[in-house]
Amino acid sequence: MTNDLANPTDSSDAFHARALDRIRNFMLALAPTLTAAAWWKFGRWPALGFLLGCVISYLNFHWLKSGVAGLADRVTNTGKAQSGTGIVLRFLFRYILLGVAAYAILTSFPASLRGMFAGLFLPVGAIACEAAYELYVGIAGERRDQ
Repeated sequence: MTNDLANPTDSSDAFHARALDRIRNFMLALAPTLTAAAWWKFGRWPALGFLLGCVISYLNFHWLKSGVAGLADRVTNTGKAQSGTGIVLRFLFRYILLGVAAYAILTSFPASLRGMFAGLFLPVGAIACEAAYELYVGIAGERRDQ
């Protein structure tokens, strides 16, 4: 993660342009940490379900980000154009993956289902961390300006 406080000449737009990368990094940090906490508190199967939910939510986030970028490139005709069919198929594949994982867990390890659903909220935790970080940077920047 880059130090956004180190360069005071950095524009606000550049800071906010890196938000998706920071959210991705928060997701990568939160997933193993919260999985270990879930294992300690609830046991192996709920923790593994949680980890599976985290993996699905991370893939969903990544595919959604690339789908939106591909759609934007297709609309503006800049960069390398992506196939419209590919964008739609990736969009639908996210929901198929979620359904297959939920069905597999429900039939094989019912105790893991709640953990998986909790893991799907990983982006919410990462966005909350990003909001706290932006608040910190905003307050620290105001103090520096005074």
